[in-house]
Amino acid sequence: MAPTQAYAGDWTERWWAHVVYIVVVAAAALFVHPEAVNGVAASVLAVIGVIAMWRYSWAILHFLRGMIFQHLVFPRKRRQAEALAAAREPPHAYLLVTSFRIPTETTARVYEAAFVAALNAPGGATVIASLVEMSDERLVKQLFRKIVGDDHPKVRLVLVRIAGTGKRDALAYGMRAIARFTPDPNDFVAVVDGDSIIPPDLVARTAPFFLLGDDVGALTTDETCEVEGSWIFQQWFPLRFAQRQVLMSSMGLSERVLTLTGRMSAFRADIACNPSFIEMVEADYLDHWRLGRFKFLTGDDKSSWFWLLREGYKMLYVPDVRVHTIETPPSSNFFRAAAMLMVRWFGNMLRNNSRALALGPGRMGFFTWWTILDQRLSMWTSLTGPVFAILGAIFYTPQMLLLYLVWILVSRYAITLMLLSVRPRVSIAFPFLMFFNQVYGSAMKTFIFFRLDKQRWTRQRTTLAQGGWSIGAAVRSWSSVYMHVVAVAAFVVAIALLMRIIPWPTWGI
Repeated sequence: MAPTQAYAGDWTERWWAHVVYIVVVAAAALFVHPEAVNGVAASVLAVIGVIAMWRYSWAILHFLRGMIFQHLVFPRKRRQAEALAAAREPPHAYLLVTSFRIPTETTARVYEAAFVAALNAPGGATVIASLVEMSDERLVKQLFRKIVGDDHPKVRLVLVRIAGTGKRDALAYGMRAIARFTPDPNDFVAVVDGDSIIPPDLVARTAPFFLLGDDVGALTTDETCEVEGSWIFQQWFPLRFAQRQVLMSSMGLSERVLTLTGRMSAFRADIACNPSFIEMVEADYLDHWRLGRFKFLTGDDKSSWFWLLREGYKMLYVPDVRVHTIETPPSSNFFRAAAMLMVRWFGNMLRNNSRALALGPGRMGFFTWWTILDQRLSMWTSLTGPVFAILGAIFYTPQMLLLYLVWILVSRYAITLMLLSVRPRVSIAFPFLMFFNQVYGSAMKTFIFFRLDKQRWTRQRTTLAQGGWSIGAAVRSWSSVYMHVVAVAAFVVAIALLMRIIPWPTWGI
């Protein structure tokens, strides 16, 4: 299916669509009878209120922090960084681009943008193309001759051929190729995914931030997207990127983003060429008390993030620079595609969650540490509302479902309007997709939390080798199912106790 033109928007973003949405929600609210509330014990409503306050105050806090960062803190940082850059020789830029099983049209657009950015780099640039297929190599050479030429004094092309064993190997080989040039420690290294189109002024707009201190180790930027697929995908991906801008801006205030996005992140050269850093990107692993030791297949961006977090480096966010990504869902079925992507995204997050928490707040700051802790809590707290509503409808009154629906439509619409702070338009589909992300996403998080060894690339269709069937593998698989079922059952029982559907046990003599 042909890609859209950078999500131009549709009727769901028009003013009249928002008016219709508000009218429909108001009409639905009129059908909520007082019995929906009066029939529920005050203590139950109090519990629901406390959990709701926790979740929504957390969202509001991230929003306020993001606004402070974007409008007060970041502009000052940019002025400071650019003033420092004006007084120094510009760094040489290394643009490492990894490509594997990317459509030819996309590959051409990605490398055209990379070569233009290299030409615009103030201190010159080296483009390292980490490739698998010979056809890609021929295409990249042809584009380089067309855009840059064969004898440009400040821009060069380096080709690195790998065996198609994965992105981690592609990055490691590329970083070792950069190390062979013995770059200056303060040179600029950008890691660019094979479906990411970087802006022409990427280096000039981001490299100065590394001058703010030797403890600035990496940075990442905002993203917009061009989506291949049906209407629902063209709504879902822009929503995720808009929410990402808010969250990353909030974390930018703490100078510790939660991930160094694989689509485009930049590093100080002495870090990108550090053998320990390269080894973690190439062959990261986890020792799990039940699942044993297993290598990380996906999540190279989380491995690099953890290395910098552990070593005490700052990781900055640059919200006024945008990388344009081309999103190709792994399936035409929305639910199947969402599940595949969520397993990869949330698996990468949860595999790093415990070891990041173990570093403690002293290493990263309390807010960053607390946000990482909330990643683990939110997969359960986000499910409390739906479970409360379902149990309430069964044991109290069916009106609980309508009351909960109205609450979801009102609260998610309020959050949707907040996204106007980072995007010029929002869709009335966003509230529904937010609720989908909450419930479906939390369910996927609980699933992968007990199966951290299950990994799969969505584009490459490669999975982590499990070594065939064995008694140990069967035990691990069944133990994952058992623990997941017990955890979900305990969660539902706990809510039933809080709702007084199940009486609290009493102990007497």
